[in-house]
Amino acid sequence: MRNALALMLASVVAALLISAVWFWTSSPRGELTVANTVGAASAERVPPSARPVFAREDVEVTGAIPDRPLSPPAPDSACARLDALGVSRVVAVDTTGGPAFGFQHFKQLDFLADREVVLTFDDGPWPGHTPAVLKALADECTKAVFFPIGKHATYHPEILRQVAAAGHTVGAHTWSHANLNSKKTTDQLARDEIEKGYSAVKLALGAAPAPFFRFPELQHGPSAMAYLGTRNIAIFSCDLDSFDFRAKDAAQIVNTVMTKLDKQGKGIILMHDFQKHTAQALPALLQRLKAGGYKVVQMRSKAPLQTLPGYDEALMREIKLPVASARSVGSVVQTVSK
Repeated sequence: MRNALALMLASVVAALLISAVWFWTSSPRGELTVANTVGAASAERVPPSARPVFAREDVEVTGAIPDRPLSPPAPDSACARLDALGVSRVVAVDTTGGPAFGFQHFKQLDFLADREVVLTFDDGPWPGHTPAVLKALADECTKAVFFPIGKHATYHPEILRQVAAAGHTVGAHTWSHANLNSKKTTDQLARDEIEKGYSAVKLALGAAPAPFFRFPELQHGPSAMAYLGTRNIAIFSCDLDSFDFRAKDAAQIVNTVMTKLDKQGKGIILMHDFQKHTAQALPALLQRLKAGGYKVVQMRSKAPLQTLPGYDEALMREIKLPVASARSVGSVVQTVSK
């Protein structure tokens, strides 16, 4: 009896072992433990046919496949406000031949729809005022076109880099804000002002600016305009001038812009990030634009401007960039306490 019972138990154990071997050998090959990229490994098994395909190349996989597709990269705008003014559309400008914008002087290119505006700022970068303008724009997640003066760009390159880093378009506004339509300004002097201004902006940014140009005082000399055409640089006037440089306070700027805008219905707005009152007025102005149903259009160029090497080199010599020290680090910086 005992022998029979032992034989029966041995048969059951053998059957179980045979079943286990059969199950293992018949299961799909190549299964992997799925590793969570932000946590511990999961014990779940995923057959090859069920594995997700990943297009992202910035995922570090060390012998495992992520357990879920990664979310797409966050959009460029980090704005969390649903009620922000924002940017309704972005337009790319082909600057071949030097197209001109702004109905105050040029009527050919009417690309704005009703209640669309382009925000533009001249004469920066300038401490205090330009950063305040940037903050107001960032608070409403909107963009503008900046036309900096070359000299100012060399004075405050770090501020101009903030403008570009925030995603705004950066053109140029001459080297010294000279009136290029003055009788005293020769063709060569006008070209020098234009090219030197662009070289200064490029030096400050560490990258080529957009081929967008605004004449100081909106004085469009015919010879200078023709030259800009040969350089494939777009010319900007405006549809309405804020006259912020004449304003006694921020409220006057807001009222001037909105009165003109409500009458015209749309337009390229000229302001100055060099002006204190403009920086103060901008938050309220953007609120008024939003409340009035206006939409912001950002203008970008299809290609950057290629500055002229001769002007780049001459500018670097003129501003006398500091020469790197030949002394060793140890002779300059020494640890005195730790």
